[in-house]
Amino acid sequence: MIIAIDGPAGSGKSSVAKVVAARLGFHYLDTGAMYRAVAYRALSMGVSLADEAAIGQIAVSEPITFSRAEGESLPTRVSIGGEDVTTAIRSVEVDDAVSPVAKLPEVRLAMVARQRELAQGSDVVVEGRDIGTVVFPDAALKVYLTASAEERARRRVGDSERGGSPVKQDTVHAALLRRDEIDSNREHSPLSVADDAVVLDTTDLALEQVVDRIEELVCQRR
Repeated sequence: MIIAIDGPAGSGKSSVAKVVAARLGFHYLDTGAMYRAVAYRALSMGVSLADEAAIGQIAVSEPITFSRAEGESLPTRVSIGGEDVTTAIRSVEVDDAVSPVAKLPEVRLAMVARQRELAQGSDVVVEGRDIGTVVFPDAALKVYLTASAEERARRRVGDSERGGSPVKQDTVHAALLRRDEIDSNREHSPLSVADDAVVLDTTDLALEQVVDRIEELVCQRR
C-alpha cells in the first residue's frame, strides 16, 4: 500500500509522514531530500543551477540511498554518491537552490524513476510535491497537507532554532512564498492537489491530530 503525502514547504509533510510510517510499520521515503541532495551536490561542485545537462548528469549518475541511524526505526539518513548529506541538505543555501534544480525535466525524470524503484513492492509512506499527481497516481491514499504561510514560516523558524542555526521569520516567510510560486508554476510536475486527494489544513492542528486523521483514512481504504 502506498500513502502519498503532498504539500508545500513547511506544511508538516515530513513530520507527519514519519509518524504515520512508524505507527503503521510502513517504510518511509522523503522525496524532497532526494532533490535537495542533487542541489547540494551541484552547489558543492560549483555547477551553475541553470546548467540542466550537468545537473541532470548528477541526478542520473550519483546514486541516492537512504539508511537508518543507530536506534532509529525509519531510514532518515540520506547519501548521494556515498556521501552522507543528511545535515548538509538542510542549509539555507540548499533551500534556495532546490526549487530551481527540482524544476529541471531531466532531474525530475531521474528522481521519479528512482522513487518508484525505492518504493516498489513495499508498504510505504511517500512525501513530496508531486507524489499523488505524478509519481504514484494510483496510490491507495493521497493526502495534501497545507497551512497558512505564516504558520509554515513559524515552523521553519522553530526547526532552525532546534538545529542551532536560527533564522528570522520574515526571511523564511518570503523564501516560502518564492518557493510556492516556483513549485506551483513550474512546467514539469508542478505542485498541485490530486483530484482524489484528501486536503488537510494543518494550520491549527497538532501533529498527533493530523496523524490520527490520516490513520483513520488508511483504515477506511483498507
